[in-house]
Formats: sequence, structure tokens, C-alpha cells
Amino acid sequence: MMKKRLGLVLLISLAFLLSFAPNLCAEVGVTDTEIHLGQWGPQTGPAAAWGNVARGTRDYFKWINDNGGIHGRKIVYHMFDDGYNPAKTKAGVKELQEGTGMFAWACGVGTSPGLAVRDYLAKKNIPWVGPAAGSMHWVDPPQNNLFAVYPLYYGEAKALIKYAIETMGKKRIAIAYLNDEYGKNGLRGALEELKAHGMKAVAQVSMENKDTDLKPHVMKLRQSKADLVLMWTGVGHSARIVGISKAMKFEPQFMSTSTTSDFPFMMHITKGLWEGVITGTLGELPDSGYPLLDKYKEEVFDKYAAKEERWGVFYYAGILFTEPMIEGLKKTGRDLTRENFINAMEQIKGFKGIGPEVNYKPFNKNDMYSRQGASQTFLVQCLAGGKAKKLTDWMSIK
Repeated sequence: MMKKRLGLVLLISLAFLLSFAPNLCAEVGVTDTEIHLGQWGPQTGPAAAWGNVARGTRDYFKWINDNGGIHGRKIVYHMFDDGYNPAKTKAGVKELQEGTGMFAWACGVGTSPGLAVRDYLAKKNIPWVGPAAGSMHWVDPPQNNLFAVYPLYYGEAKALIKYAIETMGKKRIAIAYLNDEYGKNGLRGALEELKAHGMKAVAQVSMENKDTDLKPHVMKLRQSKADLVLMWTGVGHSARIVGISKAMKFEPQFMSTSTTSDFPFMMHITKGLWEGVITGTLGELPDSGYPLLDKYKEEVFDKYAAKEERWGVFYYAGILFTEPMIEGLKKTGRDLTRENFINAMEQIKGFKGIGPEVNYKPFNKNDMYSRQGASQTFLVQCLAGGKAKKLTDWMSIK
């Protein structure tokens, strides 16, 4: 009888404790009041120009918290500078994941840095939403834990080449690209579209991230007599190519990826030589008057950004890539587990933030669009003063 009473007391005591500590068995990175989210972003190194992507995410999360958080929880944001070095990305993610414990990972700049941690996160089924790179590697094959937002570089390159041939009438097209997965994704799409038009590239010029003297590369482009050069290179390399070409009196039409679509910034570092360059883009234009973008400018940037920060597409890309993550967290509700969050992300349909429409599906290993949320872009051309001329409407790039 005494044992039964003791057992009953223990059960009542346990139930009492659990009622006041509902997260004793909660998911990693989640408490009753917090959600821990991680991100890497190059604040130094060859891709430091993309560092404000992470700063945009940081300020967006501050705004979310100051507006009530998510179902009573505040986001605890953990960001580290990986210098666009995959080895540092891998070490930093592992340290934060196994040391502090992240519920999920947001954004993260770069194809090669992302590849360094993709399999690690997939093996543990740790959600990763909105990599800041349009790589096929995120969705081919698709991963259950990974939700891509950035339109694919492959499709963006195809759209640019299609426009160059069909609208601009270009006949001699050359491609300059970084010899990494970022550059090769663009190269593949461009070559595929050229082939569809019965054409070949008149030159394919590769370069390494560490290359600083690009005169030999530009000389090859010039010798090809290209009337259009597609650059799938980083910000610094693209600026140098245009500058050296101008000095060599080689003046083809230049096209480039959305990673160089921050026109005021590109005009600044090229001293005005970026004028006329055509790129894809991944979000609404800064001066478009798009209501939600204006709201972010007023309520996020103006309130939280550092004085030296500049409003532009790179900064608000950090919001764009994480909007679907916030939507998924809201849809999940209070019972926040990774499984429930992934299920909620799969229910996102027709979501429109400041970028292309986002749609996901239940996981299907044979359908990359179960995890490739966005498949639209539009083309823009840089005008004097860093203004953008919209050349097309949003278009599908599947």
C-alpha cells in the first residue's frame, strides 16, 4: 500500500514539474522563450561585398523580435564570419551546432561554403532555409532538410543568354566564370541555352578566386571578338573585367549574374563603368515603390541598420532569403520541432514577399521543385547614377 502511495506521489510530482517545464524534452535550439538560429556570412575576404546579406538578416530578426517574436518565442541569432572560406564555414557551423545547439540555419552566402556543410546538416536533418546562392547542388538531388529560395543560377544564365540572342541579336557570345561550383552553375546554363540556339561560346575563360591580375583573361575575351560577354564571377572580378576591357578598348555588351545586381555599389567600385551592364535580379527594385519593400526600408533598415550600412539589394536579400523561414515558423505554431517545422515549410504555397513567388511541396526525391521554392527572375540594365531599367517582367526560369 505504501509503495502504491509513493508511486502515485511520484507521478503527481512529475506531472507537476512537467507542467512548469514543458521543454525538458524539447528540440535542440528551442526553449519556451527562444529559437536559436545560425548563419554564416563573409564580413571579410574576397566576398566581403556580400557581407550585408547577413546584416540584413540580423536586422530583420531584431524587427521580428520587437514585434512580438514567433508564438511567444524570440529569435536568438548566431552569425559568424567565414571569410567565404569553406573550411571556416565547416568549422564554424560544427562549433555552433554541437556547442550551443542551433534549431536551424538561415541563409548562408556562397555555393562552395554551403557545400562544405550541406551533407553535415542533411545527415542530422537540421533545417536549412534560403541559401544565398542559386546552386543546383541544393536541390539535385533534393534534401529533406534543405529549402532553397534563390532562383537557380542555371536558369538565370539561360534567361540572360536567351535575351541576348532573341532580343538583342548577339552572335558572338563569350563566358567568363569562376572555376568553382558558383561559376560552373552559370556556365552550364549558358552553354545549354547556346546549344538550343545552334550556337557555341566563342570563348570560355575561367579564373580562380585568388586571381588578381585579370589582363590575360580579358585578352582572351578580346581575341575572341565577342559582341557579348557573360560574367559569372564575383563582384571584384566582374568590376576588374569591365575596367580592364575599357582600358583595352574592348567594349562588348556585358551581362552578369544577380550577385552583381546592386547597381549603386557596382557603379561605385567601377567608377561608373558598370553603366549598361545587364543582370538578372532576385528581388523587387529598391525604388520600385513595392509596399512591403518600403515597409522594410522604414521599419527594419532605418531603425536597426548601422549608420555606415547602405540600403540596397544585397542588404535586403538577407530579408528575402529568410522570409519563407519566418513564414514556416509561424505556420508551425508552439509545438516547434524540426519535423513539425519541415512539414509546415512544405505547406507554403504562393508565398510572396519581396522576391519571387515561393512554393514548396511534400518531399519527393525525384522532384527538385519539392525543395526549390522560387523559379522566377527578371532582367535589369544599369543606368547612370546606379538606377535600374527593368527589361522584362518576372518570368519563369524552370
